[in-house]
Amino acid sequence: MSAVKDISIEAYDYPLPEERIAKYPLAERDASKLLVLKDNEISESRFKHVGDFLPKDALLVFNETKVIRARLQFHKATGSRIEVFCLEPEKDYQVAFSASSPVRWKCLVGNAKRWKEGKLSMELSVKGEKVTLFADRIAHNDQYSEIEFSWTPEHLSFAAVLEAAGEIPLPPYLHRDAEPSDRDRYQTVFARYDGSVAAPTAGLHFTKPLMEDLHKQGFDFDEVTLHVGAGTFRPVATETIGEHAMHSETIIVRKSLIQNLVQRYGKPIIPVGTTSTRTLESLYWIGVMLKEQGDELRPLHVEQWFPYEDHEDISAVDALHAILEYLDKHGLTRLEASTALMIAPSYKMRVITGLITNFHQPKSTLLLLVSALIGERWKDCYRFALDHGFRFLSYGDSCLFLP
Repeated sequence: MSAVKDISIEAYDYPLPEERIAKYPLAERDASKLLVLKDNEISESRFKHVGDFLPKDALLVFNETKVIRARLQFHKATGSRIEVFCLEPEKDYQVAFSASSPVRWKCLVGNAKRWKEGKLSMELSVKGEKVTLFADRIAHNDQYSEIEFSWTPEHLSFAAVLEAAGEIPLPPYLHRDAEPSDRDRYQTVFARYDGSVAAPTAGLHFTKPLMEDLHKQGFDFDEVTLHVGAGTFRPVATETIGEHAMHSETIIVRKSLIQNLVQRYGKPIIPVGTTSTRTLESLYWIGVMLKEQGDELRPLHVEQWFPYEDHEDISAVDALHAILEYLDKHGLTRLEASTALMIAPSYKMRVITGLITNFHQPKSTLLLLVSALIGERWKDCYRFALDHGFRFLSYGDSCLFLP
């Protein structure tokens, strides 16, 4: 394992001029450029033609998470602005969003030194009804604050209150505030489940007509949910990746998806985005864990370095069967777990066979994931993109990697 931990993050740096970072999306989602790495050859197309390059019988796996309006701006009577950024609820996501007052969340607090004590409040309107939202800091540590939100009238759901009170949390590297258009464009057309503080951006290129066309071409779709955390924006700031702590994120996978993966074993599995990739690959390691440690009901979590330790080398089908047996034993129709999986060079993909993704930040764990899939060819792909006018990061262009 020491070899992977000793990887220098400097090897995953590249020059990214500010003007190459897409500040806004294109007018049409699927008009974005598409870089294709297939049969070790690099080519350029448009995303609307992605079906021309996908392997026959491919299953596309989408992340159905929905970006929440996680950024709340409170103003004190003194005029000080305090930003409360919702990271994740203390309890189950579904329960937290449907709950009436109060709820507790893990949050980041901006300008925290100005908030010594007492509750923050703001006035807003929810469907024509006057609402007062309060925030009370219950506890805090080096990583986050525990905030209790309460509101009147109390019968309203937190989802409705947050929708009215919050702002879309754009990535910090866009260097701009959210605008009304971002409410639609920083959300995939297939988003269903509230929970992310960042969009699974590879999915932003898909339109409903394009998905219909892909279906007619014989490609199948399935879905997972990974609620994207704020850690996705955090570049590796340490010299080696072994010193970097991966963020943990919640994953939710229906039993039917796992059955589908078993039935399609040997056929191409193409995740849409790094979040879908980490979810699918985490399934394999959860299966390994269940076979090694027993299948009693418990919180399931994939540690950052778990795949790099010594484990029996079982097939993906065996690992997936272990999860199905676990779900059957406990009468569950879906798997809920968490993952801090780091996919880095030397990692062997167990479930996926290709990847649709955007262009990622220098020195990021997402770039490490790309390198794990396509090796040093990532440098050639990124150099090609820089030389051919591709747009980078969340609102930028796309890649299809078929190693």
